[in-house]
Amino acid sequence: MIQFSGVWVPLVTPLRHGALDLPALSGLVEHLSAHGVHGFVACGSTGEAALLDDDEQQAVLRTIVEAAGDRPVLMGLSGPRPAQVAERAKRLAEHHRIAGYLVTAPAYLKPAQAGILDFFTAVADASPLPIVAYDIPARTGVRIEPSTLLALAAHPRIRAVKDCSADVGAATALLDDGRLALLAGNDDELFAQLALGASGSITASAHLRPDLFVRLHRLFAEQRLAEARTLWYRLRPLITALFAEPNPAPLKAMLASEGRLADELRAPMTAASAGCVERARQALAALDAQFPR
Repeated sequence: MIQFSGVWVPLVTPLRHGALDLPALSGLVEHLSAHGVHGFVACGSTGEAALLDDDEQQAVLRTIVEAAGDRPVLMGLSGPRPAQVAERAKRLAEHHRIAGYLVTAPAYLKPAQAGILDFFTAVADASPLPIVAYDIPARTGVRIEPSTLLALAAHPRIRAVKDCSADVGAATALLDDGRLALLAGNDDELFAQLALGASGSITASAHLRPDLFVRLHRLFAEQRLAEARTLWYRLRPLITALFAEPNPAPLKAMLASEGRLADELRAPMTAASAGCVERARQALAALDAQFPR
């Protein structure tokens, strides 16, 4: 049974001259695995999934699964029509060794909560694999309200929530209920969510210094809160810099500076500004000085 805990990395999708750079992706997965991350997400928003066609998404997923070894991989799924999303969930499970799906509410349509409940139920009924509901209203335009999540918790294949709602009350309600694992989704709220009782996180910032994000989770697991707090305040400047402009532009620039991939995104995404990149570099340099690699 898969455990939704620890540090999961929503992977960027390396590009070079407009095409997928699968060797860079494989190398990135191996690097992060060596530093102890617990799992990966393929084709999430950090991976520019909406700008990849179906063949590209399958190539990205296949590459990540092969490089991840025994570490679990979630596949991002989204779409407006539940029947199509459900069919894709079945098809992907037949061809790829994946642990489950990260599923958003339908974007742009802004359905009622009854429609969101029906959407997730239809996908979960069809899926042979566990599902993490992804509450990210900043991208979808609609919340998955706590009452809806609690109703979905009755489904045996809906196992966790990636929470990007910035709603402490919602997180508290889920934790109090206890049926769904809570995964922190907003990097700047990571400490607060872990302090509330989140079992893990899906953290884009963990592409950089993954060892320190793994350490932060371990400190919480060991109830060493003073040490966790100190580490968090050292990580915060980097997280702030990485999200000063649209994700994943600053992150890709930083990974490019480490030689892990090209600093390339797909239109309409654009490269991070020089000022943003410089602030991120300074934050990472300060972190490296405090915690040598």
